[in-house]
Amino acid sequence: MDLYKAIRSLYEEKKRLDRLIQSLERIQARAVAVESEKPKARRGRRGMSAGERLEVSERMKRYWASRRASSNTANRSETTAATAAAGSGGSTLPDAIF
Repeated sequence: MDLYKAIRSLYEEKKRLDRLIQSLERIQARAVAVESEKPKARRGRRGMSAGERLEVSERMKRYWASRRASSNTANRSETTAATAAAGSGGSTLPDAIF
């Protein structure tokens, strides 16, 4: 008889656990349903507005204009040095090579 009571008690506990599991699964299903209704965040880069594109365009124009200006001054100084060396009859290369 003692074994019969133990088995019966375990079956009752199993039924109680099954009901508990079902209620938890329902709660989880509701949470997933509510979560899926939310709009998902967009992945990747955010697009630029027309004003932002214009701002970047102007900034890059200024950047490249300054690069060209500094490049031109560097080229002028190199050209001036080479012209001065050639005009004085000297070569910019050592004579030992030839």
